Amino acid sequence: MVRSPQTLSEADRRLVAAWAADCAERVLGLFEAEAPADDRPRALIARTRAFARGERHTAEEIRRRFAGGVGAGEVKAPAAAAAARAAGQAVAVCHMGAHALGAAGYAVKAASLAAPDRPEAVKDEIRWQLTHMTAEVRVALRSLPPVGENRSGPLGPGLLASGQLGTIIRDLQFGLAQSDPD
Repeated sequence: MVRSPQTLSEADRRLVAAWAADCAERVLGLFEAEAPADDRPRALIARTRAFARGERHTAEEIRRRFAGGVGAGEVKAPAAAAAARAAGQAVAVCHMGAHALGAAGYAVKAASLAAPDRPEAVKDEIRWQLTHMTAEVRVALRSLPPVGENRSGPLGPGLLASGQLGTIIRDLQFGLAQSDPD
């Protein structure tokens, strides 16, 4: 069986999981403002961090990756929904490393939806994400195929490759391809 280029090694998935959790956590307040009693996205981020630290077994987390998510339509504010999706993508990194870019993309989308009067919000959030990753995370994420070009995972043609989300992930991947930040 040939492994998808979107999977990444287990060691790399654990590295990028921590970064994906950071990205999702940055916009978590947008969800919590809409649904203060709902701790599901916070719990997903905690599971992602536990996986990153090696405290969760890969096989168990792959089985649980859809447990505890927030369903479409459960919150009304689009920024809150995007923040919840960022947490859901982050926890799915245990299964496939490419979900880290999904988590980052949804976090950027949440930040931009929360600040419609600030068109620079997208670039600001992408800049933060690029400067808040280790060199090892950068190397791992650079090994992923460009969004929309490989059908064997979440970066294939579909939701992450289309519309604003696709543009965000393309911009993020472009930033990853540039020289390492000083």
